Amino acid sequence: MTERNVGGTAVGAEALFRPVNTGRISEEIVEQIKLAIRAGQVGLGDRLPSERDFAEQFGVSRVSVRDALRILETSGLIEIRVGARGGAYVTAPPSTLVGEGIANMLMLSVASPSDVTEARQVFETAIVPLVCERATDEDLEELGAICDEQKQALAGGDYSVELSARFHVGLARATHNTAIEMLIESFRGPLLMSLERAKEIAPGMGKSGVREHLAMVEAIRDRDVDRARVIMSRHLRRTARNLAAQNRRS
Repeated sequence: MTERNVGGTAVGAEALFRPVNTGRISEEIVEQIKLAIRAGQVGLGDRLPSERDFAEQFGVSRVSVRDALRILETSGLIEIRVGARGGAYVTAPPSTLVGEGIANMLMLSVASPSDVTEARQVFETAIVPLVCERATDEDLEELGAICDEQKQALAGGDYSVELSARFHVGLARATHNTAIEMLIESFRGPLLMSLERAKEIAPGMGKSGVREHLAMVEAIRDRDVDRARVIMSRHLRRTARNLAAQNRRS
């Protein structure tokens, strides 16, 4: 049973969820709620049943329900609100949270810096047409500002690969595609790892990188997809060559 409510639909528990009989009660509750969200039975902005209703439907204690809701809140899938219209509401996880999850999987897996760079060659080159088509004046200003920071850092002898990572995330943001931005953001940690490895073999790579970043901004400003794609491809191939050289030395 459902009823319309401010901020979304109030979802009844009896039609969607089944009693929990396993030993890992909170985790089973979490999985059932996730399945309902994925299946579209519960939508963005919908208010979930109360703790009491959930406890009755699942056949568990309210403590178990509370633990499950806390897990979902930490995952960014629900928001717990207080007050007269309080309760648990389905929400979309922020891009940073999603990106961190993917980044953690990459960094804790057997993926090597070379694997990460190869993936970047495939993915970042592919988004160039979207960047050239959709980048706004504000996007170009942001990318230009990052390049200015990079030049200043080079002049001061304290260039950090974090500045390079910021530029590439900025490019993804310029596609104005949330999924692309999340995926590129998820590469930030592994990207930094691969850049640090590449820097070991080519300490002066920052100078070439900044020059290519500046050329990329100009190509995007001119809406020149072919030129921008060539610059990006050359930029990433150079990182790949440095990593390959570093691997041969190891």
